[in-house]
Amino acid sequence: MTLFHHLFHRAFFMMFCCFVIAACTGLTAAESLPNPAVDEPLATAKTEQTAVFAGGCFWGVEAVFEHVKGVKDVVSGYSGGSAETAQYDTVSSGTTGHAESVRITYDPSQVSYGQLLKVFFSVAHDPTELNRQGPDVGTQYRSAIFVANDLQKRIAQAYIDQVNQAKVFRRTIVTQVSPLKAFYKAEAYHQDYLVHHPTQPYIVINDLPKVDNLRKQFPEMYVKK
Repeated sequence: MTLFHHLFHRAFFMMFCCFVIAACTGLTAAESLPNPAVDEPLATAKTEQTAVFAGGCFWGVEAVFEHVKGVKDVVSGYSGGSAETAQYDTVSSGTTGHAESVRITYDPSQVSYGQLLKVFFSVAHDPTELNRQGPDVGTQYRSAIFVANDLQKRIAQAYIDQVNQAKVFRRTIVTQVSPLKAFYKAEAYHQDYLVHHPTQPYIVINDLPKVDNLRKQFPEMYVKK
């Protein structure tokens, strides 16, 4: 599917889908998500670590994390499949194993991996939607955490269990925790998509509210850009 046809499909369905999502969202109150009980302590010196999350269309997820304190860089890309199929039109077929993902480079002396997960589950996407997010449907839009090591795996799985037990959502979290085999950077036109297309209807309806929710729900973590 070309980008043009993909955007046309989205525009055609987004209003109906957003109405349904607003009525049937799995989230009872994003503000009620607990802080991670299992997390790494803040580092004592500035350094860099990375996290890779998949939560539907990467445009909105990228935009959210670009406004998080301690995040130095966010890149849209693909994870879960092979290098040969890491192209947008191919990934859009839903048959490659890839998920639209973001690679977050952050300073662990300012923000922890667990805090990033809390933002991911609260405002970046709905972790109770299976193989879709909003108007976008397919395994390429699945909810996933691609872990680079055992510590990330332990923190991610513990937080999923913690949030499920807290019954913050009306439905069970379906987020996959998978080993990070590779991350492939997406095409240039996908990078900083919200910044370059702030008035596009899809962005206005689906993604700008996520950034605004970050500002409202995490004022201590929100960075204006």
